[in-house]
Parts: sequence; C-alpha cells; structure tokens
Amino acid sequence: MNILWLQSGGCGGCTMSLLCAENPNIVDTLADAGIRFLWHPALSIETGQEARALLEAVEVGETPLDILCVEGALLTGPKGTGRFHMLSGTGRPMLDWARALASRARHVMAVGTCAAYGGIPAAGGNPAGAVGLHYDGSHTGGALAADFRDKAGLPVINVAGCPTHPDWVTETLMLLAAGALSATDLDRFGRPRFYADHLVHHGCPKNEFYEYKASARELSELGCMMEHLGCVGTQAMGDCNIRPWNGQGSCTRGGYPCIACTSPEFEEPNHPFTETPKIAGIPIGLPSDMPKAWFMALASLSKAATPKRVGTNAISDRVRIPPGAKERK
Repeated sequence: MNILWLQSGGCGGCTMSLLCAENPNIVDTLADAGIRFLWHPALSIETGQEARALLEAVEVGETPLDILCVEGALLTGPKGTGRFHMLSGTGRPMLDWARALASRARHVMAVGTCAAYGGIPAAGGNPAGAVGLHYDGSHTGGALAADFRDKAGLPVINVAGCPTHPDWVTETLMLLAAGALSATDLDRFGRPRFYADHLVHHGCPKNEFYEYKASARELSELGCMMEHLGCVGTQAMGDCNIRPWNGQGSCTRGGYPCIACTSPEFEEPNHPFTETPKIAGIPIGLPSDMPKAWFMALASLSKAATPKRVGTNAISDRVRIPPGAKERK
C-alpha cells in the first residue's frame, strides 16, 4: 500500500513526533508492513516539478492511491476560496488539492487534531477559516462534505492529538493495510477506538495523589493537577500513559496537565490551560461518567484519609517522604 502525505496549515509537529519514534522507527515499521510513502514532504527526495507531476498523476488516476494522509488544518479563507494557502507552484489552493485527492484515495486519514477538527489554527476567532478534513470543530462538514465516505465506505479517520502519538499513526496505517479497520472501530468523532476508548488518566503516575485528592498548587509539584492546574486527564481520550512516547514520556509524566488535545475544540477551553475553573471552590470539569454529588462525597473522604506521605509529597518538587513498609504486629 502507498501513502501520499500532505502538510497543510499547521506546525508540522505530527511529522516531528512520527520521526522521533524509536525501536522501531517509522521507516522500518511501515516497510515491514508493506507500506511505503508515495510522497512525504519531509521524507521524499522529489521536489518542485517532480512532486507536482506525482500529485497530478494521482489526481487523474494514473497512479493509484491507497491512503491519503493530511497533516494540518485546511484553510478555507478568504471567503471559502482557500487561497490563504496555495500549494506552491500549482496555482491551486491546498483545499482544492485535498478535496481532489480524497476522491481518489481508498482511505483518507487526518493526522493530528488540526487536520481532524481545525485545532490550534482555528483558535482566536479563526480568521483563516481553518477546518478539519471532515469536521469543523465538533461538527461534521469541514473541508469535505459531512456525508463523505472513502472507497471502502469509511469516513475520514481522525488520528487526533497535538501532536499525535507516533504509534497511533503507524497502528492505524497497519490496520488499514491489513483490512482490519471498520466503521465500528471508530468513535463518534472518527478517532480509532484502540486509543480513544481509554482515558489519559489511565496509567497516570499521579494517580495515587488523585485518589487522595492530594493536589499540586504549582507546576513543579508532584501532586494531582486536576484540582488547581487545569488537568482534564479524567475526561480526555487517549492511552498516553498506557503507552508513553518511546516508552517514557507523556504530558502528565513531564509535570504538565492534560489539555485534552485529542478532542474537538480543545484549543478554546475558555480559561487558561493551567487553571481549573471552579464554582464555589468546586471544579467544573469532573471525571467522565461520574455524578457531581458522588465526586464531592468521595473527595471529602479521600482528603480526610490522605496519608502524611502523600500530602507532603503532593506539594513538593521531589519525594520528601518515601513509602515505608508496613510494620507487622
């Protein structure tokens, strides 16, 4: 199977995330699965006229296309023309190319939240008219029509994340190559369920602090960041802490709150990312599927039962009191 990869309005961070994958790297992983890049702006040697000729051959059907991957938001401005982002040397907007090539591809994949829902380029009033391939924020009907389906009957596959996890990209591509991804394997926002059926909270190294509601007050502290520092890992879809980046990294492991970057419209939370909005001292955003009254009762009991070790370490920048073995009577 071959992949044609376009980069639209964004920072290129999803490609950087993909290229930083180790053991195995992206090239070896896809080659072993029988998948190759027909063209990728960072990996391919074709440039200029060679690249344009390749795109034209795909558009007219001379070169079959298995998977179209788009990274970055599609810019529809000004006034729906897409001319804020022209594909160099072609005289045509990237918006036009994405639509034309999507009609030729067997599968279409949005890589990253910008390509999926608009993401960061859609923030701040969205003057560029940034949208995702299949979604405009949380609503279907972005660059492609709301009823778009690929040649296999699937909607756009939204491998959301900012940046997206390299394993999410390669696993999705390999599932497509194996013919093992169906519509039931996608959630309501088109995300592959193998990672979207999990919460970032699952496997978080701060879970002991969360259980006791022992909260950090500053970003340098070890405690749970939900109560004061804006972490929404209990509501955000992703297996970031179950399979960390290269086996080690995630936002919460690095001491930064989860901002739900796999979700539509995460870029406009209506409050600073590192602050928790509250009413009468109670956080507005509560864990998924949990009634507020239950959470408040549990939180009160948990705080009352917090061990000294957990409470002390929560507001420290290092472990002050290590866990000790329980003495036998």
